[in-house]
Amino acid sequence: MTTSEELAFADRVAQFYAREYKFPPVTGRVLGYLLVCRPPDPSIDELSQALLASRSAITKAITQLTDLRVVRRSRPAGQRVDRITLDPRALDPTGFARETYQEQAALAREALEMLKDGPSERRSMLEEAAAFYDFLAERMPALLIEWRARRDARGLRH
Repeated sequence: MTTSEELAFADRVAQFYAREYKFPPVTGRVLGYLLVCRPPDPSIDELSQALLASRSAITKAITQLTDLRVVRRSRPAGQRVDRITLDPRALDPTGFARETYQEQAALAREALEMLKDGPSERRSMLEEAAAFYDFLAERMPALLIEWRARRDARGLRH
């Protein structure tokens, strides 16, 4: 049985992900609920009932979260329904990828080249963007090493 505390938490997660990442509210609610629900692997119908949302809305949310590698759908042997669980790969440090920031910096520099005679306000913004992404590309490898050391020291391997 879903508690009011679990639903309130799911709503707070939904508000955060809607505001910060433009997730549809139901997608954020599914994510929030999966973080705290018991058992930790509900079916689509169980999610629908718990979150008072249509099965189709839940299925769409799960598809989005699966595409983002945040949740997994699986069907244990002998079962007739899929179970939904958090995907441990969601914590993979892809946000530390130096190449992503290098590409963003290169795009900013390409835009700068295209606007070499353009308004200084846009050029200034692009110059700052290129410098910022260069900074992130430079710092991310060290941050990843630091994070892994901290994670390992705390015994947080998933």
